[in-house]
Amino acid sequence: MSHSKSSLETFQLGPFIVPRIWVGLWQLSSNAWGSAPAAKIRQGMARHVELGYNAFADHYGSAEILFGQYRETLAEPTTVLGATKWCVFRQTEPSRSVVEDVVRERMTRMRTTSIDLLQFHWQDYSDEGYLPALQILQDLQHEGLISAVGLCNFNTIRTDEICTQLGPGFIVSNQVQFSLIDTRPLHGMADVCGRHGVKLLTYGTLCGGFLSDKWLQQPEPDLYTGDLTPSQRKYLDVILKAWGSWTLFQSLLAVLREIGDRHSRSIANIATRWVLDHPFVGAVIIGARLGVSEHPDDNLHVFGFTLSEHDNKAIEAVLEQSNGRRMISTIGDCGAEYR
Repeated sequence: MSHSKSSLETFQLGPFIVPRIWVGLWQLSSNAWGSAPAAKIRQGMARHVELGYNAFADHYGSAEILFGQYRETLAEPTTVLGATKWCVFRQTEPSRSVVEDVVRERMTRMRTTSIDLLQFHWQDYSDEGYLPALQILQDLQHEGLISAVGLCNFNTIRTDEICTQLGPGFIVSNQVQFSLIDTRPLHGMADVCGRHGVKLLTYGTLCGGFLSDKWLQQPEPDLYTGDLTPSQRKYLDVILKAWGSWTLFQSLLAVLREIGDRHSRSIANIATRWVLDHPFVGAVIIGARLGVSEHPDDNLHVFGFTLSEHDNKAIEAVLEQSNGRRMISTIGDCGAEYR
């Protein structure tokens, strides 16, 4: 089976045409995921771009700096998109100078004269400073410092409020968790995205790698073992305490393996395809431990096929046995776990 970057699906995000799989850089935040020299990380970025993955997301650790260094080496830097974030975790007075300083700091770190996509996270909804902050970001967009603005882990009510207040076309995306395990975006967020033309950029789609062939027919791992990455500890906790059990999770993996056999695809391919088949999803952000552990070739197999009605019914038969549809109540809406 031959796949190339020409087979990648794309979508419109603000002024950009981008692939439906993005490279997530959050692993650069800590050596707990494993580490590699900066040169090897930049080589990993180049390898992804050669395959057509020309959109990178996240700002943790040295991600912005390494991305900026890599993009600066390109003959045509504008062919690669860099998404970064402004996360407000404590009370902030969003004056023009404060907001502009944040944007210019990111421009400096990424070695650019304009931020491609600035994703905005605001921790405390009771402090409604997020609206004036976004209005200033809108001004900076009009002035050319930002090309597109998105949200990160905003819930349905606030996403609807922001899009209504600031007008159509301003907010292009919301980055939230969405997977076969965590289906909370189906409860309200999907409708708001459709109404305002917002696309979800989803993370956690492979649950830190648990939704893969590696874990099929494996015993339940120890949550506190040193063998798990921070992402795996997070998602194992969700699987066991919020979603269901390891036994039921193994049933899901078995069904995904059967579907994968029908399409000559991996379990990860099927899990990713299921998310991408929702029209409100723009792209899936798949974390890559650049220079340590990455799967760009396998991810190309997400494209070039569709899940059948029979496939989706088999998946749903397992999901119905889980607590997944109740997580909107037990955990809360998108992003509630961080507040």
